Amino acid sequence: MILMPVYAYKGFGPTGKTVSGIRDADSPKGLRQLMRKDGVIVTEVDLSKGGKKESQTKKSLLNRDVKFGDLFGGIKKNEIAAFTRQLATLLRAGIPLADALGALFEQEQNERFKSNIGEVRTAVNEGAALADAISRHPAVFDNLFVSMVRAGEQAGNLEEVLTRLADFMGSSAKLKAKLQGAMIYPVIMVLVMTGIIGVLMVAVIPRITQLFEQQDKVLPMNTQFLIWVSHITGQYWYVLAILIGLTVVLFRRWSRSETGRPKWHAFVLRVPRVGSLTRRVAIERFCRTLGTMLHAGVPMLKSLDTAKEILGNVVLQAIIDDAKIAVTEGESLAVALKRSGEFPTTVTQMIAVGERAGQLETMLLQVADAYDAEVNMELERLTAILEPLLLVGMGGAVAFIVFSILMPIMDMSQLPGG
Repeated sequence: MILMPVYAYKGFGPTGKTVSGIRDADSPKGLRQLMRKDGVIVTEVDLSKGGKKESQTKKSLLNRDVKFGDLFGGIKKNEIAAFTRQLATLLRAGIPLADALGALFEQEQNERFKSNIGEVRTAVNEGAALADAISRHPAVFDNLFVSMVRAGEQAGNLEEVLTRLADFMGSSAKLKAKLQGAMIYPVIMVLVMTGIIGVLMVAVIPRITQLFEQQDKVLPMNTQFLIWVSHITGQYWYVLAILIGLTVVLFRRWSRSETGRPKWHAFVLRVPRVGSLTRRVAIERFCRTLGTMLHAGVPMLKSLDTAKEILGNVVLQAIIDDAKIAVTEGESLAVALKRSGEFPTTVTQMIAVGERAGQLETMLLQVADAYDAEVNMELERLTAILEPLLLVGMGGAVAFIVFSILMPIMDMSQLPGG
């Protein structure tokens, strides 16, 4: 029987209270993982059995085993959200900010994120504000995160702001997962359809059409077209691949240019079903971001600047720029948005009600929740439409190929002696 080493640990429990004890584990890292499942954030680990004492709080980050995935896998949004929620919990329990950051530093498994947390903790220990410390890591903590943390520090409700931030990131992650999940089936169908047709064009049709070449007979137009496409695909596939790749590159460059981007984004908003879904997603993200920032105490103009970047559509972003100017001049946000014609009447009416009642941030979050439900229904409807369309398209392409091959074969069988 192999005896595992016994470690003495200190940390913070689920309620934020200091806890300590001993527990056996295969390694300090394994101990942290076990205690994390119990809701305990371990800050210190000492080897209490086996002769040699090992203090994990004093180990350098460079001496730790770095996982390949940590170096190249990046930092996921759910990791940042978990860090934010845990930091809010520790601060709400009365633990000093530097100590809370130290605890989260010790229990973080992603070495890249751990390095960022360590630098933030060092800056805070040197007297910097949390917002200033995290602003030095824009790749991890975006402008929205920094602005809300700064507002929370100034208002003295940092733990509440962090909780709202974690909720916001959780909602954004769910929305992104819904959109990605809705696209999985259509993408798979397109890939399968392309693969089947490609195999038929390159491997099957050339062998069958060899029979037709032996017959001194004029083939139907659809069969001639099929043979031509098969020949082009089989002989010049690399040219087709280059042309397709070049088309994609040129389109991406045009759609991101100053002249092409507004035209493309305006076109997307006008596409049936797709435009409606795009608009709903943009409104949900805008209202949730603006409402969350206003609730945290961020000024209106600063909130509009940040929420504008969340939209991802330059047509809608230009509307927010105009609305910002109108708000600066004392005009209502609801009136400015309604004048654009791009925001639905129900949205502008609810915003107007919130402005009159002095509860704009609450009304914006209600709009976001309502549009989140509408996005779900729109995704279901869009998926329900795409599935039969893709099946019909795939079936039609295969039917055309089969029909174009069978027609000459049936004519050959009707010839004398056939």
